[in-house]
Amino acid sequence: MASRDRDDRSEKVRKIFEQFDANKDGGLDRMEMAALVIAVNPRVKFSDQQIQAILDEVFRTYGEFIDGDKGLTFEGLLRTYNDGAGDVDRDFDALNLDLGSSQSIVSAASSSSIVDAAAAATAADAPPNRRPGAPAWALSPNHGIVYDDTWKIIDDLDIVIKRLKVKQMKDGKIKGEIVGDAFSDPGWSRELGSESEGGGTKRVFWEESGPDYATFLKELRALRGKADGCRSREEAFDGHMAIGRTLYDHQLFKEALASFKRASELQPTDVRPHFRSGNSLYALGQFSEAKDEFLLALEAAESSGNQWSYLLPQIHVNLGIALEGEGLLLGACEHYREAAILSPTHYRALKLLGSALFGVGEYRAAEKALEEAVFLQPDYADAHCDLGSVLHAMGEDEKGIQEFQKAIDLRPGHLDALYNLGGLFMDVGRYQRASEMYGRVLAIYPNHWRAQLNKAISLLGAGETDEAKRALKEAFKMTNRVELYDAIAHLKLLQRKRKGNAAISSGGEGYIVVEASKFRRGSKKTTPRQDLEVAIGIRTFQRLTKVNRCEVDDLRKELNGTKVPVTYSGGGLPGKSIRKATLEGNLRKLLHFLKPEAFQGAMKAINERILAVLDESGSGRIDLGMFYAVLAPICAGPTEKRKRAAFDALVWRSIDEANTQLRKSDATAYIKYLRAVYVPSRGMSDMMEVHGEANDTTVISFSEFLEMFDDPDWGFGIMNTLVQLENIDRVRHGNHSCSICRYPIIGPRFKEMTSNFSLCSVCYSEGKVPSSCKQEVYRFKEYESEAEAMKDKFKLFNLHCKTSDDDP
Repeated sequence: MASRDRDDRSEKVRKIFEQFDANKDGGLDRMEMAALVIAVNPRVKFSDQQIQAILDEVFRTYGEFIDGDKGLTFEGLLRTYNDGAGDVDRDFDALNLDLGSSQSIVSAASSSSIVDAAAAATAADAPPNRRPGAPAWALSPNHGIVYDDTWKIIDDLDIVIKRLKVKQMKDGKIKGEIVGDAFSDPGWSRELGSESEGGGTKRVFWEESGPDYATFLKELRALRGKADGCRSREEAFDGHMAIGRTLYDHQLFKEALASFKRASELQPTDVRPHFRSGNSLYALGQFSEAKDEFLLALEAAESSGNQWSYLLPQIHVNLGIALEGEGLLLGACEHYREAAILSPTHYRALKLLGSALFGVGEYRAAEKALEEAVFLQPDYADAHCDLGSVLHAMGEDEKGIQEFQKAIDLRPGHLDALYNLGGLFMDVGRYQRASEMYGRVLAIYPNHWRAQLNKAISLLGAGETDEAKRALKEAFKMTNRVELYDAIAHLKLLQRKRKGNAAISSGGEGYIVVEASKFRRGSKKTTPRQDLEVAIGIRTFQRLTKVNRCEVDDLRKELNGTKVPVTYSGGGLPGKSIRKATLEGNLRKLLHFLKPEAFQGAMKAINERILAVLDESGSGRIDLGMFYAVLAPICAGPTEKRKRAAFDALVWRSIDEANTQLRKSDATAYIKYLRAVYVPSRGMSDMMEVHGEANDTTVISFSEFLEMFDDPDWGFGIMNTLVQLENIDRVRHGNHSCSICRYPIIGPRFKEMTSNFSLCSVCYSEGKVPSSCKQEVYRFKEYESEAEAMKDKFKLFNLHCKTSDDDP
C-alpha cells in the first residue's frame, strides 16, 4: 500500500513537471518555475521581487539538482515536495491534472501549501521590499517580512550587530568553534532551523559582559521600542518576529528568545513565535522549556484548521528532538511516528524514529524505520550509519559493516560511522581494522579522547603493545576521566587472559567450569551458586538503572499522586494502564538525579527487562500498579518497606478505590511477573502450571502476601541474597584476589576448604575453578569481610591447639 502511494505521488510530480517543462528539455528554468509558482497559487498576487526571491531560494537550496541552463530537474522538484516545501496533492488538484491524462487546465479555485494564501496576499499588498543580501527567510511569503517599516528596523539591527561583532573580534572576546559535517545531522527541520545551522558552520559564543554588549542591548531595546510603536498589532508582531529571526541567525539566542516571547504576547494563537521560541530554548540547552513551547506550537497548529497543517510534521520532529534532550526517547518516538504518519515521505522523521527506537532497545522496529528512511533517501548517510549500529546490536555484523561503509562512502568524513565501525571491528576481534578506523576519527577530530582510548585497546588486541602504550599516553594528555583507569584495568585483564591462554596451551594453569552439583556449601551461611548468579544479575540491573538510589517511599508517593483513568485491555478487562511514554515521564521524576544520557541507558534496560514482560500483547500500554510492584523490591529502603510498597501497589490496581484488600489471583500474577523479570531461568508458564492459582478470587492479608513473596521455591526468596549483596558488595578483603580473574576481591569471598583457593562472587556464580585443582566435589565457605575470615582462622587455630594438648 505504501509503495503504491509513493508511486502515485511520484507520478503526480512528474505530471506537474511535464506540464511546465515548456521546451521539453528535462528541466524547469527560472521562467518555467515562475509559471509553476504562480499557477499553483492562483489567489496570490506576487510582485516580481517576490517571485525572484522564491526562485533564488529554490535554486540555492536545491543546487545539486540544477542542470545548467536547463534548470531544476524532475528529481529536484520531487525533492522539494519530499522536503515539505509544498503539498503535491493540493498542487495537483489546483492544476486540474489527471493521472490518466497529460492535459490540464489551470484553475483559480485552490491554493498550494508552497505559499500560504493569506500571508502571501498580505505580502502582495505591501510595497516591494526586496533587499540585496537579505536572508532567504525574510523573503519567504509564508515566514518572511511583510511590512516595509520592519525592513528599516532590520537594516538598523544589522548595523548594530555588525558593530558589536567588530568590537568583540577586535578585542578577542568573541569565541567560536567549527561545527563541521562530520557528526550526524541532528535532524532539525529546515523550516525551523536558521541559516547558520547547516554543516560546516561556525558556532559563535558572544561575550555578554562588558560595555560593548551593554551598549548593544541598549540599542536593541530601542529597536524593540520602534516595533512596539508600530501602527497595528500585526505590524508590531512582524517587527518582533523579524528581530528575533535576525538575532537567531547571528546565534544571539537569548535575545532572540525575548523577541519571540514578545511576538507570542502580541499573537498568542500564532504558531510561529512558539515555534521559534522552542528552537531558541533548545539552542540554549533549556530542553524542558523548549518542549513546552513546541507543545504550544502544536496546539496552535492543530486548532487553526489547514492554515499551518503543513508545519505539523516539522513541529512533531522538533518536539521529539527536545524530548530526546531531556532523555525521553519513548516520548520522542511518539512524535517522530506522528510526523511520519502525517508526511510518509519525511525521511528525517523516519531516521530519527529508528535512532530513538534503537536507543530504547527495540531493534526490529528500529531496523524497519531506518530501512524505510534509506529507501526514501538512498544517499542519507546518517540513516545508513544508524542502521549499521542497529544491525550490529542484532548480531548481524556483516550487514552492519556494509551499512557503515555506505555511510562512509557517501560522506568520507562521517565521524560517527567511522567511530562505530571501529567499535564493531573491535567487538568481532578485528583489532587492526579497528585501530585504522579510530585513526581516521583522530585525523578528523584530534581531541577525540574516546577514539584515542579505543585505539589503544585495539592496538593491544592486535598485539602491538608498544603502540598501545603510546596511544594510552596520548589519551591521558587529552583527559583524566575515570574511563581511562577502567581502560587500564581492562588492558591488564586482557594481558592476564593472554598469559592464561598461553599457560593452558603449554599445559600450565588455567580454569575450568564445573557443573553446579559439584559446588557444595561449607556452611549454612554460604550462598548457593544458582542463587548468587540470579542475585548478581539483579544487582547489575540495579546499578545500570540506578533504581537502587530511588527511595521506595518516593515510589509510593508517585503512585499515590498519579490519577489514572480506568481503561479496557484487549481482553475487555478494566484496569489502570498508561502509555509507555507517560510511564517514561513518571520514571524521569523518580530518577531526576540522572543526566539525560544516563537516564536513556536506564530506560533502555527497564524497557528490555520489565516493560517487554508486562506488555505481553505489544499494545504499548503498561499496568502501572503492576509495574511499580515489580520495581519496588529493588528500590532503596528497608526490606519490609519494599514488600509493603509492592503490596500497596497491587491493592492500588483495583478499580474500586475504596478497596483495601488484595485478591490471591492478583498476588499470584504478581509473583509470576516478578520471577519472569528477575529470575528468567524459570519460565512463567511452567511456574503457573505447577503453582498457579490465577483464578482464585479469595482475598489475602499482608502477612499471607509475605508468605507467598518469601517462598524460596515459588516466590521471591532471592531477595535476601540481593539485600546481602547490596550491603557488602563494596567490602574489600585485604590483599586477597580471585584465583580466576586475578582482580582484587570486592564483596563476598568464597574460599574452597580443601585446596584453599579463593573466588570472587562472579567467578563463583559462573562455576569457575583453577584447572590445577580438579576435585570431585568443591566445598566453599563464604566470608563477608576479612574480619570474619580472621575469626574463622583463630577458631581453627584454637581447635588445632586443643587437639595437640590432648595428644599423648
